[in-house]
Amino acid sequence: CCYCNQRRSVQFHDDQPTMKIAALSLLIGSAAAFAPAQTGRAATASSAALDDLKSLAEKSNPVLKYYDPLELSSITIWDNTNDQSIAFLRQAEIKHGRVAMAAFVGYIAQSNGVHFGWPISTDGTPFPYAAGSPPEQWDALPTAAKWQIILFIGFLEWFSEAAGTHYMRGGTPGAFPKFSDHSELIPHPVPLNLFDPFGFSGKRSAEAKASGLVKELNNGRLAQIGILGFLSEQKLEGSVPLLKGLVAHYDGEPMAPFA
Repeated sequence: CCYCNQRRSVQFHDDQPTMKIAALSLLIGSAAAFAPAQTGRAATASSAALDDLKSLAEKSNPVLKYYDPLELSSITIWDNTNDQSIAFLRQAEIKHGRVAMAAFVGYIAQSNGVHFGWPISTDGTPFPYAAGSPPEQWDALPTAAKWQIILFIGFLEWFSEAAGTHYMRGGTPGAFPKFSDHSELIPHPVPLNLFDPFGFSGKRSAEAKASGLVKELNNGRLAQIGILGFLSEQKLEGSVPLLKGLVAHYDGEPMAPFA
């Protein structure tokens, strides 16, 4: 009947706003499903650690200044805060830089036959300086000597994490704890500390220490490039044109210490 048709028409028009709202909700929900998630990113764009990081970046490279294309300074690691995550990344860079500087200087020294004068073992075996390039000298070491070196490095790593105020919990990234302050963690007395064994750094001013940190960062970054350049050219001749003919070819595997 006319009344029923009119009633259905009125009801249809009355439901149109509701249907539009429902459709709009579905569209919004679909769009949200494809929106990039913000998991692992810091809730705030500014923090004390980030400000310090930017200031340090400008000092270490006044031309490039602060450059973070991967936005690593905005992530959070293992449910830690952004400040703690930045401290973790700074500690990693400083540590890798120090290891690379030691490796770079050691590579040059060993390549020129520099070695300790005493025997490497009690049977009188000398250091394998005549075995060839630094990687070949490592290969010539007895397995027990390799384990001794690796375990000592592991102890230093454990001690730096276990002693003192942790760098992610209020400590300073790059600051290695003193052996003398944590004798309970060491199985026997140690006469000198690993960092600043003669106390020269402790007498420097805060400005001199800050300047030294910038120099250490830059030297560590260059050393990482340098030592990898040596190893790359040894393994793949011509990969580093500036080193072609300066380093000997290496047939072994530099990433396999017991091969």
